[in-house]
Amino acid sequence: MEVDAIVVGLGPGGEEVAGKLAEAGLEVAGIEAELVGGECPYWGCIPSKMMVRAADLLAEGRRIPDMAGSSRVTPDWSPVARRIRDEATDSWDDTVAVERFEGKGGRFVRGRARVTGPAAVEVAGEAISARRGLVLAAGARAWVPPMFKGVPHWTNREAIAAEEVPGSFLVIGGGAIGVEIGQAMARFGARVTIVEMADRIVAPEEPEASELLTEILRHEGMEVHTGVTIERVERSGEGGATVYLAGGIALSGERMLVATGRRSDLAGLGVGTLGLDEQARGIPVDGRMRVQPGVWAVGDITGKGAFTHVAMYQARLCLADILGAPLPDADYRALPRVTFTDPEIGSVGLTEAQAREQGGEVTVLQESIAASTRGWIHRGEGFVKLVARDGVLVGATSMAPSGGEVLGLLALAVHARVSLETLRTMIFAYPTFHRAVDSALWSPPSSAAKMAGA
Repeated sequence: MEVDAIVVGLGPGGEEVAGKLAEAGLEVAGIEAELVGGECPYWGCIPSKMMVRAADLLAEGRRIPDMAGSSRVTPDWSPVARRIRDEATDSWDDTVAVERFEGKGGRFVRGRARVTGPAAVEVAGEAISARRGLVLAAGARAWVPPMFKGVPHWTNREAIAAEEVPGSFLVIGGGAIGVEIGQAMARFGARVTIVEMADRIVAPEEPEASELLTEILRHEGMEVHTGVTIERVERSGEGGATVYLAGGIALSGERMLVATGRRSDLAGLGVGTLGLDEQARGIPVDGRMRVQPGVWAVGDITGKGAFTHVAMYQARLCLADILGAPLPDADYRALPRVTFTDPEIGSVGLTEAQAREQGGEVTVLQESIAASTRGWIHRGEGFVKLVARDGVLVGATSMAPSGGEVLGLLALAVHARVSLETLRTMIFAYPTFHRAVDSALWSPPSSAAKMAGA
Protein backbone atom coordinates (compact mmCIF):
# COMPACT_ATOMS: atom_id res chain seq x y z
CA MET A 1 0.00 0.00 0.00
CA GLU A 2 1.25 3.48 -0.86
CA VAL A 3 -0.40 6.58 0.59
CA ASP A 4 0.37 10.24 1.13
CA ALA A 5 0.75 9.93 4.92
CA ILE A 6 0.97 7.20 7.51
CA VAL A 7 -0.17 7.81 11.09
CA VAL A 8 0.90 5.11 13.56
CA GLY A 9 -1.38 5.15 16.59
CA LEU A 10 -4.89 6.61 16.64
CA GLY A 11 -5.11 7.89 20.18
CA PRO A 12 -6.35 11.46 20.69
CA GLY A 13 -3.39 13.09 18.91
CA GLY A 14 -2.97 10.53 16.16
CA GLU A 15 -6.67 10.37 15.39
CA GLU A 16 -6.77 14.16 15.13
CA VAL A 17 -3.80 14.26 12.75
CA ALA A 18 -5.06 11.38 10.58
CA GLY A 19 -8.61 12.68 10.40
CA LYS A 20 -7.67 16.26 9.55
CA LEU A 21 -5.14 15.18 6.92
CA ALA A 22 -7.82 13.02 5.31
CA GLU A 23 -10.27 15.93 5.40
CA ALA A 24 -7.62 18.04 3.67
CA GLY A 25 -7.65 15.60 0.75
CA LEU A 26 -4.57 13.50 1.54
CA GLU A 27 -4.63 9.74 1.22
CA VAL A 28 -3.99 8.63 4.81
CA ALA A 29 -3.38 5.23 6.36
CA GLY A 30 -4.28 5.27 10.04
CA ILE A 31 -2.87 2.32 11.97
CA GLU A 32 -4.08 1.22 15.40
CA ALA A 33 -3.33 -2.03 17.23
CA GLU A 34 -5.99 -1.55 19.90
CA LEU A 35 -8.93 0.89 19.95
CA VAL A 36 -9.27 4.04 17.87
CA GLY A 37 -9.39 6.92 20.31
CA GLY A 38 -6.69 5.45 22.53
CA GLU A 39 -6.37 5.30 26.29
CA CYS A 40 -8.35 8.42 27.15
CA PRO A 41 -11.90 7.43 26.11
CA TYR A 42 -11.65 3.74 26.96
CA TRP A 43 -9.38 3.36 30.01
CA GLY A 44 -8.20 6.83 30.99
CA CYS A 45 -9.48 10.32 31.49
CA ILE A 46 -13.14 9.90 30.51
CA PRO A 47 -14.19 6.69 32.32
CA SER A 48 -11.96 7.45 35.30
CA LYS A 49 -13.69 10.80 35.75
CA MET A 50 -17.03 8.99 35.65
CA MET A 51 -15.73 7.03 38.63
CA VAL A 52 -14.54 10.21 40.32
CA ARG A 53 -17.82 12.02 39.67
CA ALA A 54 -19.80 9.16 41.22
CA ALA A 55 -17.48 8.97 44.22
CA ASP A 56 -17.73 12.74 44.73
CA LEU A 57 -21.52 12.50 44.77
CA LEU A 58 -21.26 9.98 47.61
CA ALA A 59 -18.94 12.32 49.50
CA GLU A 60 -21.31 15.23 49.01
CA GLY A 61 -24.18 13.15 50.36
CA ARG A 62 -22.16 12.37 53.46
CA ARG A 63 -21.54 16.10 53.99
CA ILE A 64 -25.24 16.86 54.39
CA PRO A 65 -25.30 16.42 58.20
CA ASP A 66 -24.56 19.67 60.06
CA MET A 67 -25.09 21.65 56.86
CA ALA A 68 -28.48 20.67 55.42
CA GLY A 69 -30.17 18.01 57.52
CA SER A 70 -29.50 14.29 57.67
CA SER A 71 -28.54 11.68 55.09
CA ARG A 72 -27.91 8.01 54.58
CA VAL A 73 -25.69 7.12 51.65
CA THR A 74 -25.64 3.60 50.21
CA PRO A 75 -22.92 3.07 47.58
CA ASP A 76 -23.77 1.03 44.50
CA TRP A 77 -21.05 0.46 41.90
CA SER A 78 -23.37 -1.01 39.26
CA PRO A 79 -24.51 2.38 37.81
CA VAL A 80 -20.87 3.42 37.51
CA ALA A 81 -19.84 0.24 35.71
CA ARG A 82 -22.90 0.47 33.48
CA ARG A 83 -22.22 4.10 32.55
CA ILE A 84 -18.58 3.36 31.72
CA ARG A 85 -19.61 0.35 29.67
CA ASP A 86 -22.55 1.94 27.82
CA GLU A 87 -21.83 5.66 27.59
CA ALA A 88 -18.05 5.92 27.49
CA THR A 89 -16.71 2.79 25.86
CA ASP A 90 -19.49 0.97 23.97
CA SER A 91 -18.23 -2.09 25.87
CA TRP A 92 -14.75 -1.32 24.56
CA ASP A 93 -15.85 -1.38 20.92
CA ASP A 94 -14.40 1.26 18.60
CA THR A 95 -16.67 0.64 15.61
CA VAL A 96 -18.07 4.19 15.74
CA ALA A 97 -14.57 5.70 15.90
CA VAL A 98 -13.33 3.60 12.98
CA GLU A 99 -16.34 4.59 10.90
CA ARG A 100 -15.77 8.25 11.81
CA PHE A 101 -12.20 8.08 10.48
CA GLU A 102 -13.15 6.18 7.34
CA GLY A 103 -16.01 8.63 6.77
CA LYS A 104 -13.39 11.36 6.43
CA GLY A 105 -11.68 9.39 3.70
CA GLY A 106 -9.03 7.66 5.80
CA ARG A 107 -7.84 4.09 5.25
CA PHE A 108 -7.91 2.20 8.54
CA VAL A 109 -5.43 -0.60 9.26
CA ARG A 110 -5.80 -2.73 12.39
CA GLY A 111 -2.50 -4.03 13.70
CA ARG A 112 0.80 -3.23 15.34
CA ALA A 113 3.12 -1.26 13.09
CA ARG A 114 6.90 -1.50 12.96
CA VAL A 115 8.91 1.23 11.29
CA THR A 116 11.02 -0.05 8.42
CA GLY A 117 12.29 3.26 7.08
CA PRO A 118 11.79 7.05 7.16
CA ALA A 119 8.57 6.73 5.16
CA ALA A 120 7.58 3.11 5.61
CA VAL A 121 6.11 0.68 8.10
CA GLU A 122 5.10 -2.94 8.18
CA VAL A 123 1.86 -4.26 9.69
CA ALA A 124 1.31 -8.02 9.93
CA GLY A 125 3.61 -8.58 6.98
CA GLU A 126 2.08 -5.85 4.82
CA ALA A 127 4.34 -3.02 3.69
CA ILE A 128 2.93 0.51 3.72
CA SER A 129 4.86 3.48 2.37
CA ALA A 130 4.19 7.22 2.44
CA ARG A 131 4.84 9.80 -0.22
CA ARG A 132 4.70 12.83 2.10
CA GLY A 133 5.35 11.74 5.66
CA LEU A 134 5.15 9.45 8.66
CA VAL A 135 3.58 10.48 11.97
CA LEU A 136 4.37 8.45 15.09
CA ALA A 137 1.66 8.61 17.75
CA ALA A 138 1.91 5.17 19.30
CA GLY A 139 1.33 6.43 22.86
CA ALA A 140 2.38 4.73 26.09
CA ARG A 141 1.14 1.91 28.28
CA ALA A 142 1.10 1.19 31.97
CA TRP A 143 4.54 0.10 33.12
CA VAL A 144 4.58 -2.79 35.58
CA PRO A 145 7.88 -3.44 37.44
CA PRO A 146 9.16 -7.02 37.01
CA MET A 147 8.51 -7.95 40.66
CA PHE A 148 4.75 -7.59 40.12
CA LYS A 149 4.41 -9.44 36.83
CA GLY A 150 4.03 -12.91 38.31
CA VAL A 151 1.42 -11.82 40.85
CA PRO A 152 -2.27 -11.06 40.17
CA HIS A 153 -2.61 -7.33 39.61
CA TRP A 154 -4.63 -4.65 37.88
CA THR A 155 -3.42 -1.73 35.83
CA ASN A 156 -5.70 1.24 35.27
CA ARG A 157 -7.43 -0.76 32.53
CA GLU A 158 -8.68 -3.52 34.80
CA ALA A 159 -9.68 -0.98 37.44
CA ILE A 160 -11.73 0.98 34.91
CA ALA A 161 -13.45 -2.18 33.67
CA ALA A 162 -14.22 -3.50 37.18
CA GLU A 163 -17.78 -4.75 37.63
CA GLU A 164 -17.58 -4.58 41.42
CA VAL A 165 -15.53 -2.90 44.14
CA PRO A 166 -13.12 -5.17 46.01
CA GLY A 167 -13.39 -5.40 49.77
CA SER A 168 -9.76 -4.36 50.12
CA PHE A 169 -7.68 -2.56 47.52
CA LEU A 170 -3.90 -2.27 47.52
CA VAL A 171 -2.56 0.57 45.36
CA ILE A 172 1.10 0.54 44.36
CA GLY A 173 2.01 4.06 43.35
CA GLY A 174 0.79 7.35 44.74
CA GLY A 175 0.72 9.33 41.52
CA ALA A 176 -2.39 10.82 39.92
CA ILE A 177 -3.80 7.49 38.70
CA GLY A 178 -3.24 5.74 42.03
CA VAL A 179 -4.78 8.43 44.22
CA GLU A 180 -7.74 9.13 41.93
CA ILE A 181 -8.77 5.50 41.62
CA GLY A 182 -7.88 4.78 45.25
CA GLN A 183 -10.04 7.57 46.64
CA ALA A 184 -12.94 6.60 44.38
CA MET A 185 -12.78 2.95 45.46
CA ALA A 186 -12.55 3.97 49.12
CA ARG A 187 -15.70 6.07 48.83
CA PHE A 188 -17.49 3.04 47.41
CA GLY A 189 -16.53 0.98 50.45
CA ALA A 190 -13.14 -0.58 49.71
CA ARG A 191 -10.44 -0.60 52.40
CA VAL A 192 -7.72 1.17 50.47
CA THR A 193 -3.97 1.17 51.13
CA ILE A 194 -1.61 3.30 49.03
CA VAL A 195 2.08 2.41 48.89
CA GLU A 196 4.44 5.02 47.45
CA MET A 197 8.19 4.54 47.24
CA ALA A 198 8.89 8.29 47.03
CA ASP A 199 8.84 10.47 50.12
CA ARG A 200 5.35 11.75 49.31
CA ILE A 201 2.34 11.07 47.13
CA VAL A 202 1.67 13.18 44.00
CA ALA A 203 5.37 13.99 44.05
CA PRO A 204 5.39 16.33 41.00
CA GLU A 205 3.10 18.72 42.89
CA GLU A 206 3.98 21.25 45.57
CA PRO A 207 4.84 19.64 48.95
CA GLU A 208 1.86 21.42 50.52
CA ALA A 209 -0.47 19.60 48.11
CA SER A 210 1.07 16.23 48.97
CA GLU A 211 0.79 16.91 52.68
CA LEU A 212 -2.83 18.04 52.57
CA LEU A 213 -3.96 15.23 50.26
CA THR A 214 -2.29 12.65 52.52
CA GLU A 215 -4.13 14.11 55.50
CA ILE A 216 -7.46 14.05 53.64
CA LEU A 217 -7.07 10.47 52.41
CA ARG A 218 -6.20 9.26 55.88
CA HIS A 219 -9.17 11.14 57.31
CA GLU A 220 -11.35 9.24 54.84
CA GLY A 221 -10.01 5.97 56.24
CA MET A 222 -7.29 5.17 53.73
CA GLU A 223 -3.81 3.98 54.69
CA VAL A 224 -0.96 5.89 53.05
CA HIS A 225 2.62 4.58 53.24
CA THR A 226 5.37 6.73 51.73
CA GLY A 227 9.15 6.50 51.51
CA VAL A 228 9.03 2.71 51.70
CA THR A 229 10.90 -0.16 50.06
CA ILE A 230 9.00 -3.18 48.77
CA GLU A 231 11.09 -6.29 49.37
CA ARG A 232 8.80 -8.86 47.77
CA VAL A 233 5.29 -9.50 46.51
CA GLU A 234 3.24 -12.68 46.87
CA ARG A 235 -0.11 -13.93 45.72
CA SER A 236 -2.74 -14.06 48.45
CA GLY A 237 -6.23 -15.48 48.24
CA GLU A 238 -8.07 -15.63 44.93
CA GLY A 239 -6.69 -12.84 42.76
CA GLY A 240 -5.18 -10.86 45.64
CA ALA A 241 -1.65 -9.93 46.66
CA THR A 242 0.51 -9.13 49.67
CA VAL A 243 3.49 -6.80 49.59
CA TYR A 244 6.22 -7.03 52.20
CA LEU A 245 7.93 -3.77 53.09
CA ALA A 246 11.36 -3.32 54.60
CA GLY A 247 10.92 -3.41 58.36
CA GLY A 248 8.59 -6.39 58.36
CA ILE A 249 5.31 -4.70 57.43
CA ALA A 250 2.95 -6.80 55.28
CA LEU A 251 0.06 -5.20 53.37
CA SER A 252 -2.61 -7.17 51.55
CA GLY A 253 -5.54 -6.54 49.23
CA GLU A 254 -8.21 -8.58 47.48
CA ARG A 255 -7.06 -6.71 44.41
CA MET A 256 -3.81 -4.87 43.73
CA LEU A 257 -3.54 -1.89 41.39
CA VAL A 258 -0.05 -1.27 40.00
CA ALA A 259 0.09 2.42 39.06
CA THR A 260 3.83 2.98 38.71
CA GLY A 261 3.91 5.10 35.59
CA ARG A 262 3.61 4.70 31.83
CA ARG A 263 6.20 4.05 29.13
CA SER A 264 6.36 3.96 25.37
CA ASP A 265 7.60 0.82 23.60
CA LEU A 266 10.07 2.42 21.21
CA ALA A 267 11.86 -0.87 20.60
CA GLY A 268 8.63 -2.57 19.58
CA LEU A 269 7.89 0.35 17.25
CA GLY A 270 11.30 -0.08 15.65
CA VAL A 271 12.45 3.54 15.83
CA GLY A 272 16.06 2.35 15.76
CA THR A 273 15.54 2.21 11.99
CA LEU A 274 15.34 6.00 12.12
CA GLY A 275 18.58 6.23 14.10
CA LEU A 276 16.75 6.88 17.39
CA ASP A 277 17.52 5.44 20.81
CA GLU A 278 15.00 2.67 21.43
CA GLN A 279 15.73 2.69 25.17
CA ALA A 280 14.85 6.37 25.60
CA ARG A 281 11.74 7.53 27.46
CA GLY A 282 10.51 9.43 24.41
CA ILE A 283 11.19 10.52 20.85
CA PRO A 284 12.86 13.95 20.60
CA VAL A 285 10.93 16.46 18.51
CA ASP A 286 11.44 20.09 17.57
CA GLY A 287 8.92 22.86 18.06
CA ARG A 288 6.90 21.73 15.07
CA MET A 289 6.84 18.06 16.12
CA ARG A 290 9.47 17.08 13.55
CA VAL A 291 11.67 14.10 14.37
CA GLN A 292 13.63 14.35 11.11
CA PRO A 293 12.68 15.33 7.56
CA GLY A 294 9.42 13.61 6.68
CA VAL A 295 8.85 12.18 10.17
CA TRP A 296 6.79 13.71 12.98
CA ALA A 297 5.71 12.52 16.43
CA VAL A 298 2.89 13.59 18.75
CA GLY A 299 1.46 12.59 22.12
CA ASP A 300 2.83 10.52 24.98
CA ILE A 301 5.60 9.14 22.79
CA THR A 302 7.32 12.56 22.76
CA GLY A 303 7.78 12.59 26.53
CA LYS A 304 6.33 16.08 26.87
CA GLY A 305 3.52 15.06 29.21
CA ALA A 306 1.15 12.09 29.16
CA PHE A 307 -1.98 14.21 28.81
CA THR A 308 -4.68 14.31 26.17
CA HIS A 309 -4.43 18.09 26.01
CA VAL A 310 -0.72 17.84 25.19
CA ALA A 311 -1.41 15.34 22.41
CA MET A 312 -4.11 17.58 20.92
CA TYR A 313 -1.87 20.66 21.17
CA GLN A 314 0.95 18.82 19.42
CA ALA A 315 -1.44 17.45 16.79
CA ARG A 316 -2.37 21.01 15.84
CA LEU A 317 1.30 21.94 15.38
CA CYS A 318 2.06 18.77 13.43
CA LEU A 319 -0.90 19.30 11.10
CA ALA A 320 0.05 22.89 10.43
CA ASP A 321 3.60 21.90 9.56
CA ILE A 322 2.58 19.04 7.24
CA LEU A 323 0.01 21.21 5.47
CA GLY A 324 2.47 24.06 4.98
CA ALA A 325 0.96 26.64 7.34
CA PRO A 326 3.20 26.34 10.42
CA LEU A 327 2.16 27.83 13.74
CA PRO A 328 4.52 29.25 16.39
CA ASP A 329 6.75 26.56 17.86
CA ALA A 330 5.58 24.51 20.81
CA ASP A 331 5.75 26.29 24.15
CA TYR A 332 5.31 24.20 27.31
CA ARG A 333 5.88 26.97 29.88
CA ALA A 334 2.21 27.02 30.81
CA LEU A 335 1.48 23.29 30.56
CA PRO A 336 -1.43 22.65 32.95
CA ARG A 337 -2.37 19.42 34.71
CA VAL A 338 -5.13 18.41 37.11
CA THR A 339 -5.26 15.53 39.56
CA PHE A 340 -8.95 14.80 40.02
CA THR A 341 -8.97 13.92 43.67
CA ASP A 342 -11.29 15.67 46.10
CA PRO A 343 -10.16 18.41 46.39
CA GLU A 344 -8.72 18.71 42.88
CA ILE A 345 -5.08 19.67 42.44
CA GLY A 346 -4.55 21.97 39.47
CA SER A 347 -1.05 23.14 38.64
CA VAL A 348 0.71 24.99 35.86
CA GLY A 349 4.25 26.03 35.09
CA LEU A 350 7.05 25.86 37.64
CA THR A 351 6.86 24.71 41.23
CA GLU A 352 8.56 26.82 43.87
CA ALA A 353 11.57 24.47 43.90
CA GLN A 354 11.91 24.57 40.11
CA ALA A 355 11.71 28.36 40.07
CA ARG A 356 14.43 28.67 42.71
CA GLU A 357 16.65 26.29 40.73
CA GLN A 358 16.35 28.58 37.71
CA GLY A 359 17.45 31.61 39.69
CA GLY A 360 16.26 35.17 39.72
CA GLU A 361 14.16 36.87 42.39
CA VAL A 362 11.49 34.34 43.38
CA THR A 363 8.31 35.45 45.11
CA VAL A 364 5.90 32.92 46.63
CA LEU A 365 2.41 33.91 47.71
CA GLN A 366 -0.04 31.48 49.27
CA GLU A 367 -3.51 31.52 50.78
CA SER A 368 -6.00 28.97 52.04
CA ILE A 369 -9.01 28.35 49.82
CA ALA A 370 -11.12 29.30 52.85
CA ALA A 371 -9.88 32.85 52.30
CA SER A 372 -12.49 33.00 49.56
CA THR A 373 -16.00 33.31 50.89
CA ARG A 374 -17.14 30.48 48.60
CA GLY A 375 -14.44 28.23 50.04
CA TRP A 376 -15.53 29.13 53.58
CA ILE A 377 -19.20 28.50 52.72
CA HIS A 378 -18.34 25.09 51.28
CA ARG A 379 -16.02 24.27 54.16
CA GLY A 380 -13.58 23.55 51.39
CA GLU A 381 -10.01 22.42 51.93
CA GLY A 382 -7.09 23.54 49.83
CA PHE A 383 -5.00 26.54 48.91
CA VAL A 384 -3.78 28.75 46.10
CA LYS A 385 -0.03 29.11 45.65
CA LEU A 386 1.54 31.59 43.26
CA VAL A 387 5.17 31.43 42.15
CA ALA A 388 6.70 34.47 40.47
CA ARG A 389 10.18 35.13 39.18
CA ASP A 390 11.31 38.73 38.80
CA GLY A 391 7.72 39.82 39.39
CA VAL A 392 6.15 37.66 36.64
CA LEU A 393 3.93 34.64 37.38
CA VAL A 394 5.74 31.46 36.27
CA GLY A 395 3.82 28.82 38.19
CA ALA A 396 0.75 28.23 40.31
CA THR A 397 -1.21 25.58 42.17
CA SER A 398 -4.93 25.62 42.84
CA MET A 399 -5.93 22.87 45.26
CA ALA A 400 -9.63 23.26 45.94
CA PRO A 401 -13.13 22.15 45.07
CA SER A 402 -13.14 22.76 41.29
CA GLY A 403 -9.41 23.44 41.54
CA GLY A 404 -8.95 22.48 37.90
CA GLU A 405 -11.40 25.19 36.84
CA VAL A 406 -9.75 27.84 39.02
CA LEU A 407 -6.50 26.86 37.30
CA GLY A 408 -7.76 28.30 34.02
CA LEU A 409 -7.06 31.91 34.91
CA LEU A 410 -3.67 30.99 36.38
CA ALA A 411 -2.66 29.04 33.27
CA LEU A 412 -3.57 32.05 31.13
CA ALA A 413 -1.53 34.33 33.37
CA VAL A 414 1.55 32.09 33.13
CA HIS A 415 1.10 31.71 29.37
CA ALA A 416 0.76 35.46 28.86
CA ARG A 417 3.65 36.29 31.24
CA VAL A 418 1.40 38.42 33.43
CA SER A 419 3.07 40.23 36.32
CA LEU A 420 1.89 40.12 39.92
CA GLU A 421 1.40 43.87 39.68
CA THR A 422 -1.03 43.44 36.78
CA LEU A 423 -2.88 40.59 38.52
CA ARG A 424 -3.41 42.83 41.54
CA THR A 425 -5.34 45.27 39.33
CA MET A 426 -7.80 42.56 38.24
CA ILE A 427 -11.39 42.41 39.52
CA PHE A 428 -12.21 38.92 40.82
CA ALA A 429 -15.90 37.96 40.87
CA TYR A 430 -17.46 37.50 44.30
CA PRO A 431 -18.19 35.02 45.81
CA THR A 432 -16.10 32.49 43.89
CA PHE A 433 -13.41 29.93 44.63
CA HIS A 434 -11.03 31.80 42.35
CA ARG A 435 -11.24 34.83 44.59
CA ALA A 436 -8.65 33.03 46.72
CA VAL A 437 -6.19 34.08 44.00
CA ASP A 438 -6.93 37.68 44.90
CA SER A 439 -6.40 36.89 48.58
CA ALA A 440 -3.05 35.28 47.78
CA LEU A 441 -1.93 38.38 45.90
CA TRP A 442 -2.43 40.59 48.96
CA SER A 443 -1.66 40.36 52.66
CA PRO A 444 -3.61 37.53 54.36
CA PRO A 445 -6.87 38.80 55.87
CA SER A 446 -7.93 38.13 59.45
CA SER A 447 -10.38 35.36 60.26
CA ALA A 448 -13.20 37.86 60.65
CA ALA A 449 -12.34 39.47 57.32
CA LYS A 450 -12.32 36.04 55.62
CA MET A 451 -15.87 35.42 56.86
CA ALA A 452 -16.94 38.84 55.63
CA GLY A 453 -15.44 38.16 52.20
CA ALA A 454 -12.62 40.71 52.22
